[in-house]
Amino acid sequence: MRPGELIASEHGARAGGATDLVRAWAVLETVMDPEVPVVSVVQLGIVRDLGWADGHLWVLLTPTYSGCPATEVIEQDIRRALETAGFVAPRLELRLAPAWTTDWISESGRQALRAYGIAPPEGSASKRSLFGQAPVIACPHCGSSHTERLSEFGSTACKALYRCLECREPFDYFKCL
Repeated sequence: MRPGELIASEHGARAGGATDLVRAWAVLETVMDPEVPVVSVVQLGIVRDLGWADGHLWVLLTPTYSGCPATEVIEQDIRRALETAGFVAPRLELRLAPAWTTDWISESGRQALRAYGIAPPEGSASKRSLFGQAPVIACPHCGSSHTERLSEFGSTACKALYRCLECREPFDYFKCL
């Protein structure tokens, strides 16, 4: 290496500002969850924070659960979107603590889930199911609370399968975690 050359890890390093962070948040709003393609990683609360570290954009991520099979795809999608937007070599950090909770889903994310036909989590994460208290889940299709759980697990481990007893439509419920 000659004097003045950057080592590979510093390639593209630069000072970042507040407008860069606003732009990065906007880019991340376009990165959709691969399992529920109507909600972004920001709306789901997977992206916890942004900043600058050693001249690179730093992104803090908390997966929906530590064994989520979509975590690697989400990381690749985030990296690709940021690099396409001109952020060179963004640094992604996965942090498992505190654990992700459905409380982190934004109101716009909840509305997008409902419009897609998935009942969003009701209330905040609680332990009421440990005491035999099933939550009342409204049908995302007709709004009726007259529903029944068919299976504790739906299309993914984080969802349960329900059916509306009014309109008879089946639907997934995004469980409180």
